[in-house]
Amino acid sequence: MVGGGQLARMTHEAGIPLGIGFRLLSDTPQDSAAKVVNEVVVGDYRDLDTLRAFARGCDVITFDHEHVPTGHLLTLQEEGLTVRPGPHALVYAQDKGRMRARLTELGVPCPRHRLVADPADVERFATREAGGFPVVLKTVRGGYDGKGVWVVGSAAEAAEPFKAGVPVLAEEKVDFARELAANVVRSPHGQAVAYPVVESVQVAGVCDTVIAPAPGLAPELALAAQELALRVAKELDVVGHLAVELFETRDGRVLVNELAMRPHNSGHWTQDGAVTSQFANHLRAVLDLPLGDPRPRAPWTVMANVLGGDFPDMYPAYLHCMARDPQLKIHMYAKDVKPGRKVGHVTTYGEDLAEVRERARHAADYLRGVIDE
Repeated sequence: MVGGGQLARMTHEAGIPLGIGFRLLSDTPQDSAAKVVNEVVVGDYRDLDTLRAFARGCDVITFDHEHVPTGHLLTLQEEGLTVRPGPHALVYAQDKGRMRARLTELGVPCPRHRLVADPADVERFATREAGGFPVVLKTVRGGYDGKGVWVVGSAAEAAEPFKAGVPVLAEEKVDFARELAANVVRSPHGQAVAYPVVESVQVAGVCDTVIAPAPGLAPELALAAQELALRVAKELDVVGHLAVELFETRDGRVLVNELAMRPHNSGHWTQDGAVTSQFANHLRAVLDLPLGDPRPRAPWTVMANVLGGDFPDMYPAYLHCMARDPQLKIHMYAKDVKPGRKVGHVTTYGEDLAEVRERARHAADYLRGVIDE
């Protein structure tokens, strides 16, 4: 697996019961996954020779993030190495401009959008195509967790995204009711499974809480979202886990916001809340093994991210959280605690949504130090 973050850490964990040998290419020995994986290569994934040397001897290469240069992955494929998802698919998660163009070609509903050249072009897009300001600007590559994304209210506010010297995508600012995510997994021989559609609550551009299944979602819209995600996975030839982030509009439709071709924050609830987690199914898919059951174990599961706060040592908080809620599941990433940084998550499940949600929120806030009772 290329990338040493928490997604690699949890994917490795899912592979342990299956006896899967796991090799990791990590930026540093201090990365989350590097602290637990036995075979770690420390190096720069952007260097082709490093990537090639790491990949030799592996049955399959997969990813913790989408940032590996497309050309490098094409070279690995040409040299006979198995890359899943392949670069022909992964590019649509790497490049937002290409993603929008391909989804539009397939007739997949998306916000109004186009590539823009400069602030004046942003103004033309806003006034002629998007129904006016504000609009959303995104660098086509490299953004995540709100980085590389700007909401601008005028051409004068639109200068910042162009300073990086990379293409910029402009999109209408959708007046959505809420954000959803449809998570699916597809194998090389075409088997695919779909998890329940979830509600994803964002705070300052970062995923805060995920509720599975999305409460109050009309069954026909939930089914449509799952079918859309499965169709995207098939049309783009995705192998592995695909997260399709969606806007639910106020008139009862869904629009595709983003794609991620790897385990995803909106699927963390599956570790404790589904028969087969996203991490286990991602491994099964890239190894071309039969996929596992994606159904939930309980009527409601809530995942809440634990963000870093003012207390670098969260371990003492376990005493309170575990005593208060013996069913609580805590997943910490062994990352240095910094304000606002994702350092772990908690999951809760049960019959009553209000109670399940309160338990998750209380634990996440207590671990962070926001509350002390």
